Amino acid sequence: MAIYRESGVVQRRPWEVPFTVEPHMAARVRRAMRLHLSLWGLSDLEDVAQICVSELVANVINHVGPGTPVTLAVSTDGAHLRIELRDPDARAMPTLLAPTSGAESGRGLMILDAVADRWGVISRADSKVVWCELATGLEVAREQPRNPRVAHAEMSIVRHGSAQHPPTDEASPLSVAVAERAAIELIADVLHWLQARGCDPDEALDRAQMHYEAELEEAG
Repeated sequence: MAIYRESGVVQRRPWEVPFTVEPHMAARVRRAMRLHLSLWGLSDLEDVAQICVSELVANVINHVGPGTPVTLAVSTDGAHLRIELRDPDARAMPTLLAPTSGAESGRGLMILDAVADRWGVISRADSKVVWCELATGLEVAREQPRNPRVAHAEMSIVRHGSAQHPPTDEASPLSVAVAERAAIELIADVLHWLQARGCDPDEALDRAQMHYEAELEEAG
């Protein structure tokens, strides 16, 4: 679909989302991860990536505390998928332990260490970043010309699609078809917003189509 591809090449632009860590947020973040990886053509990594995200979020909840503001950042160079979670506590540094059978701490990082190809911690003056990387099995991607409109649209679709479905561990992975429906719903919501503000939705659609076609001509 054109909204996800440029010149036949899947665009895998870095994305990040700030949120406040709470136990119920883990499922919503996993859903966003599934949708992005589906759009990026990396569905094979969905299960492992969701495990990594869950452990990173749980680590903040357990060692920094619920209610902590964090930022999840996901990127790829083609060969590796990189997942980062930044939190404002530079003191609570995660450490990989070898816990006894009755130990409650250290297990999350053991799981992360087992499923990720590599992981680490970046310490900063006022924050830290815990990151991990997963091998995609693909070649390192050559940098493609950036289209900020595509990146912005993708983020809007992901947020809208995630918000339309209650977070649940049993939900099936969101596919490109589901993303297309989310995009259509988002457009419909915008038309409702325009009408509620006294604007003409049909005129707005016509103007948007003309703007889109003009940009295509300029790019061509």
